[in-house]
Amino acid sequence: MKRSSRVCVVVALVAMASFLSRTPPRAAAADPAMGDAAHGAMVFGQCAACHSLEPGLHLTGPSLASIWGRRSGTVSGFGRYSTALKRAGLTWDATTLDRWLARPQAVVPDTTMTFPGVGDGRQRADLIAYLKAVADGKAPAAPGGGMMRAGSRSDLKQVGKDRRVTAVRHCGDAYHVTTEAGRTIPFWEFNLRFKTDSSPLGPERDKPVLAPQGMQGDRAQLVFSGLDELKRFLVERCEPDQ
Repeated sequence: MKRSSRVCVVVALVAMASFLSRTPPRAAAADPAMGDAAHGAMVFGQCAACHSLEPGLHLTGPSLASIWGRRSGTVSGFGRYSTALKRAGLTWDATTLDRWLARPQAVVPDTTMTFPGVGDGRQRADLIAYLKAVADGKAPAAPGGGMMRAGSRSDLKQVGKDRRVTAVRHCGDAYHVTTEAGRTIPFWEFNLRFKTDSSPLGPERDKPVLAPQGMQGDRAQLVFSGLDELKRFLVERCEPDQ
């Protein structure tokens, strides 16, 4: 082989090695049949902020209680699916879940699910085994006892008078929130968030709830049972001394 040819081969090999070193490794494939459902209950902690395992309890994402064998984008009562996922035509089983959990954006490029994926194939297999056990009603106990209750929230119908709100007025750059206990609390308008919760855990009709946030006590959420309440409760009014 001529010297020039050998040089070209060496250069090509170096270039290929450089490319491969920059290419991110693909996630190892899971073997769902070998999954450990008990360990999968712990892996599910990565999902629990956005998904519950209780039928009908939807959070940022839909309940995963009956995901097994279901077509993508069809959980009843959940209305925040991306068009791309609804049109994907996937059926959730061990194979499709393994691909999805490895890298959701690679399976459905326009999905609104921002979770980057579970790169460890063994962890995916364990998680898939756990979801199958949940669907079959055989979920193992989660750490701490009982089946993992993801996304559990307080019942806002059970709060005390110090958190039930009777009036909200806006003046200048502040909201003044009055509770059933008779206290009026001023919040900088940027520190008070308005939310609605129409779920069974939401507040009673016409009894919005103040939910304090932040370590300094200067931030809060004001939760209404429906959008119409915001229109009725919020008024623009300043007191004479303001």
